[in-house]
Amino acid sequence: MARRSRSGSKLPLIIGVIVVAVIAFLAIGQYNSLVNVEEDVSNKWSQVDNQIKRRADLIPNLVETVKGVAGQEEKVYGKVAEAQAGLARAASTEQRIEADQQVTSSLRGLIALQTTYPELKSSERFQSLMDTLEGTENRLGIARKDYNDAVTLYNKKRRSFPTTLYASAFGFEKKPYYEISDSDRENPTVDFNSDSK
Repeated sequence: MARRSRSGSKLPLIIGVIVVAVIAFLAIGQYNSLVNVEEDVSNKWSQVDNQIKRRADLIPNLVETVKGVAGQEEKVYGKVAEAQAGLARAASTEQRIEADQQVTSSLRGLIALQTTYPELKSSERFQSLMDTLEGTENRLGIARKDYNDAVTLYNKKRRSFPTTLYASAFGFEKKPYYEISDSDRENPTVDFNSDSK
């Protein structure tokens, strides 16, 4: 009789241990899942960053080519240089996104000079750089979409229950989207060759 009552008193303890083990197992699974999607976001961002770097490397050549024809446009060159410097200083993802939007905006001013200086359109070097820039812009657009898709998955997972209960405690912060600027919303088609034909 004494043996039965002793094992009966251990039953709640055994159930408690099993419940805790199940919860711990589920929490570990959720944690690992968050780690995986966060790594995917980082990977997609690195693709965006590679294309931003590729475009940044093209800009000095483009500026020098334009200067050869339109040397008096110091204000335009100054904006491009300022935007490039801002991109170089940007440390966080949010800062890189904002700085990249400034670079895009300043490039529009530089490219628009081909309407003021039509001889740019006949420059083989300028056209070659514009073709390369357009290809880079296309790759950057795809990379931005892939990044935003990964961020959507991550942020949804982070906000879903029960993950939301401990995501912040383990350092899983909300990731920023790469959203286009207001000026891009007004003029969404960026075709650098539209005036060249």
